[in-house]
Amino acid sequence: MPRPIPAADLPPVERLRQIMHLLRSPGGCPWDAEQTHESLLKHLIEESYEVAEAVRGGNDAEIIDELGDLLLQPVFHAEIASEDGRFTLDDVAQAICEKLIRRHPHVFGDAVADDPDAVLSQWEKIKAGEKGEPDAEMDESPKPFLKKANDGVPALMAAQNIQKKVAKVGFDWPDLEPVLEKIREEVQETEEALAVDESSDDVAEEIGDLLFAVVNLARKSGHEAELLLHRANRKFVDRFQKVEARLMDEGSTLEQADLKAMDAAWEKAKSKL
Repeated sequence: MPRPIPAADLPPVERLRQIMHLLRSPGGCPWDAEQTHESLLKHLIEESYEVAEAVRGGNDAEIIDELGDLLLQPVFHAEIASEDGRFTLDDVAQAICEKLIRRHPHVFGDAVADDPDAVLSQWEKIKAGEKGEPDAEMDESPKPFLKKANDGVPALMAAQNIQKKVAKVGFDWPDLEPVLEKIREEVQETEEALAVDESSDDVAEEIGDLLFAVVNLARKSGHEAELLLHRANRKFVDRFQKVEARLMDEGSTLEQADLKAMDAAWEKAKSKL
């Protein structure tokens, strides 16, 4: 039997919360009902990337659509938690309200922060205090300079962040040539590992080292590795679509064409012929 649709005149976020509650409740959607915080993580990451792509595209309708998909994620997580009495969407909203007030004393208090750098410095100091971390100027006990490997961000971004941080204390190549030499070295070590066993853990480790070295090249040349790979992905898709279109013009399909035919179409797509 159909479930009642929450009234359209409700505040939109409240309507969304009620819809999510119905989807998770008995008689609702089997897929939604079986999700957990862990199973939703991949969707949270994917939706974040899709918002970024929509923003780059500049189409407001697409941005609204993708932001809606992203907004669903905290609503979904809060609904799951509320079922066990752990927390609700109101708790999440209240927490971020209080955090924003605490971390903007130059807006809601008497502190002074006249430029973005001062704001960020103040933010990090307040954040450290909230987490119980001692003031770096007062605490004399040794602390690891690098505390985390990934910080919850995509691996390419994390690699670049790590490299930027250690560069601040001088752990960095002086120019691009040794970075290129390091890439050549990692390619050679990868080839040597592949020659022994293509599926070994050694191969996986060497490929990881090679990726890290390439990220370093992006950083040293003034680029963001994450954005470069995003652009390369988009270029590949665009060219492959042209390959498919050219094959269709020739009366063939991707499934019917052999690698030689696809390579020829690829080269024509590259040359824009």
